[in-house]
Amino acid sequence: MSASSRIRWKSRRGLKELDVLLERFLARRYPQLSVAEQGAYDRLLDHEDTDLQHWLIGSEQPTDRELQHIVQLILSTPAS
Repeated sequence: MSASSRIRWKSRRGLKELDVLLERFLARRYPQLSVAEQGAYDRLLDHEDTDLQHWLIGSEQPTDRELQHIVQLILSTPAS
């Protein structure tokens, strides 16, 4: 499995709200990320769905600054 396919597969969470945000981010922002940012996104995906939900609806923030940055990028990705 290629790295691109692996990250796409990891981004599919099975929760509609998360899938919409993560798929949009993958299509629009992920290709332009630095290698370090791509690594941080991969680490973000290692967390539980409940953590991602809390972070992406803004009720909590990850303690890791790199993950905070990725969450901000995801949330700032335009819908259209």
